[in-house]
Amino acid sequence: MISFTESILMVTVSKTPSERGRTRRMDALAALGRSPCALPKAPLSPTHGAATSFTGGTRSLALPSHRHLAALPPSPFLSLSSAPARAKSRARRTRTRIFLPHLVAAMEEVEETYVMVKPDGVQRGLVGEIISRFEKKGFLLKGLKLFQCSKELAEEHYKDLKGKTFFPKLIDYITSGPVVCMAWEGVGVVASARKLIGATNPLQAEPGTIRGDLSVQMGRNVVHGSDSPENGKREIALWFKEGEICSWVPVQAPWLRE
Repeated sequence: MISFTESILMVTVSKTPSERGRTRRMDALAALGRSPCALPKAPLSPTHGAATSFTGGTRSLALPSHRHLAALPPSPFLSLSSAPARAKSRARRTRTRIFLPHLVAAMEEVEETYVMVKPDGVQRGLVGEIISRFEKKGFLLKGLKLFQCSKELAEEHYKDLKGKTFFPKLIDYITSGPVVCMAWEGVGVVASARKLIGATNPLQAEPGTIRGDLSVQMGRNVVHGSDSPENGKREIALWFKEGEICSWVPVQAPWLRE
């Protein structure tokens, strides 16, 4: 029996090779590490898929088609089919894709923020308009009450500003009359509420914001809003008691969010 690899090597030598040529062929087979593989005894005709015949001396060899090579052991020099590689490539291309906007929307979290109409806003009768702006935006009102703030509560609320020179004046201002406390919920409600309220200094607030439209001085800037989700939770817990926050679902919710 003649292995397929040995048959290929015999194409390049004569029918009656020298002993030295035979040794080289055997060394080549040992280097390939292939076990002998028998070809069919009957010569293959061109109709079996042979494309070329090589003649060495008086002997010819017809190369078999891929149908015959499929029965041979795998060889590092032969690639019988690229179908598995193509299938893997198609599998990679057809993996499930996630629509990016939906992914981003799924990652967004519902937040809570504390909004307070300050004493000057209450005295000026702006409570209804301020509430209306948040309602029109689509946020969910979860807590609402008119409340007279104590000095202790005001100092705890503004404790981050305790070292400022204007701190005593700020405490007197917040405790000078009733305030309206509100808890709002929604996706991105903290950042959005800050935009609705406007810059701390009304003279720097954009037209269309609450402060830009309704106030002119920093010491009377009408409304307060939490500056972070963490502070939103802290301030709601500070200004509302247990049982004063309502959880409910508005009927318009499907028209506000996907």
